[in-house]
Amino acid sequence: MHKFVDYFKRFEEVEAVKRIFGEKTKEILRNLKVEFAGRRGYMGVSDTDGHLIVSADYLKNGDIVDIYLDIIHELVHVKQFMEGKELFDDKYEYVERPTEIEAFQHAVEEARRLGLSEARICQYLKTEWISEEDLKKLAKTLDIKYVQFKEKRGRRIN
Repeated sequence: MHKFVDYFKRFEEVEAVKRIFGEKTKEILRNLKVEFAGRRGYMGVSDTDGHLIVSADYLKNGDIVDIYLDIIHELVHVKQFMEGKELFDDKYEYVERPTEIEAFQHAVEEARRLGLSEARICQYLKTEWISEEDLKKLAKTLDIKYVQFKEKRGRRIN
């Protein structure tokens, strides 16, 4: 376990992160722990203590924009964990889970701020465990125009 701020520099200055945690941003990020897992995968949040879990392989080989957006996404899950929300509520399909929708909303807002196209945002949202129909449903929920894109591997474990 490592300190988040030792590996992810200046995230306390990122407006998207400040929108997640508000005036407690610096304190929360200073106390947030990160675990670098040797296994393949992407990133997620522990449902036992709320720390961030990041695949070292993903961090080394993943697309930098996807990694950045995933950090925004996962920090929303950190906040949700702190609020006592059920992160993995299986009463919902993945693309309909309220905690996922909220996390994706933050990531998509930041993607738009960065100037990503609708196709690139759809590409970001696509993971190997969601179907094309689920991707279309998620895009509609997030108010994104679904656009065909070139396939690439997904990014996230939760």
